[in-house]
Amino acid sequence: MAGGASLHLKSRVPMASSFSTDIQNPKVQLPEKTRKSRILVLGGTGRVGGSTAIALSKLCPELRLVIGGRNREKGAAVVDTIGGNSEFSEVDIDNPKSLEAALSGVDLVVHTAGPFQQTEKCPVLEVALKTKTAYVDVCDDTNHAFRAKSFNDKAVAANIPAIISGGIYPGVSNVMAAELVRAARSESKGEPERLRFFYYTAGTGGAGPTILATSFLLLGEEVVAYNKGEKIKLKPYSGMLNIDFGRGIGKRDVYLLNLPEVRSAHEFLGIPTVSARFGTAPFFWNWGMEAMTSLLPPEFLRDRSKVQELVRMFDPVVRAVDGIAGERVSMRVDLECTNGRNTVGIFSHRRLSVSVGFSTAAFVLAVLEGSTQPGVWFPEEPEGIAIEAREVLLKRAAQGTINFVMNKPAWMVETNPKELGLGIYV
Repeated sequence: MAGGASLHLKSRVPMASSFSTDIQNPKVQLPEKTRKSRILVLGGTGRVGGSTAIALSKLCPELRLVIGGRNREKGAAVVDTIGGNSEFSEVDIDNPKSLEAALSGVDLVVHTAGPFQQTEKCPVLEVALKTKTAYVDVCDDTNHAFRAKSFNDKAVAANIPAIISGGIYPGVSNVMAAELVRAARSESKGEPERLRFFYYTAGTGGAGPTILATSFLLLGEEVVAYNKGEKIKLKPYSGMLNIDFGRGIGKRDVYLLNLPEVRSAHEFLGIPTVSARFGTAPFFWNWGMEAMTSLLPPEFLRDRSKVQELVRMFDPVVRAVDGIAGERVSMRVDLECTNGRNTVGIFSHRRLSVSVGFSTAAFVLAVLEGSTQPGVWFPEEPEGIAIEAREVLLKRAAQGTINFVMNKPAWMVETNPKELGLGIYV
């Protein structure tokens, strides 16, 4: 690692930092020890990585950003956009020597080079531990995330903090869930018993072909959910529900998908019933996804090379429709407790391609501030994001949202609540 090899890893830095919620001036004052950290963004020439690098440059202009990717021309464009304190590094994440060279002299690596589905190893995390480099990824695949989690003991021994699934969803949604659960338990008004994640994105959310590939690959995976503590398996893109995402989004159809926050919330938050659903727009994309699960064998949808061929075929059409559909994104997290208490968190933004950057950057900043203990952690684990750091993380992630509410009853956040009188709504 760079001169800050110990960074915040061997001695914890104070949690306090200054923060402005003003989107025009959202500067974060990091501790002096980490203020000029060198951050490598792998996949930095892609939509998610590029957005993350731009968000970091806006939040902490003193950070030294390295845009890691395979395409020098695209890398140069990102560097031109960011300006000072940024550079490009050509990296092949499938080549351990290339990875080691890229991580040399780096304080923290952000892994956004998906898709993470149907991978057999965690090469970036392994090299990060070898080079003693702090780590954040945006993994949205259950198998990959829990494979990474198995490196926890090695990360503890290396005194390195690592956050897995630290993007928008999973990521911010996990922290929202953790806060709903914490609030319910702190009030001692019933035990949380059912947690549901609902996600909506218009088109691909402007996030590019990687998101399209991820969606297709997820259609090849059986959905794992939990019902009263029992693990159940369901057909992907089934179980449609019409969910109200509130102001700016409205009601949308969502379908079951296999996402890592379901298992992590069940195991680490101790919720017996957990599921996750996703939907998109226009409506015919949902029909197309349903049709693919019925017409194409799962083996085809789990084959990364065949899925990439599908992406190349559909990408021009998807981009054209994206131009009409926009890229709004919304997350709704619902918690039900044994005493009948139901609370909701909603996070909505006009542009996924912007919001995913601020969301990922929020996790990076939490690590740089010392919020994360050595080990490999999901966002909802208090060793990953300290309980006292969650509110600040959510505020940073929520830069520019059109609707962000937490711990409210459903009737208060839905699009058109109707008052029957005497303050009673339906």
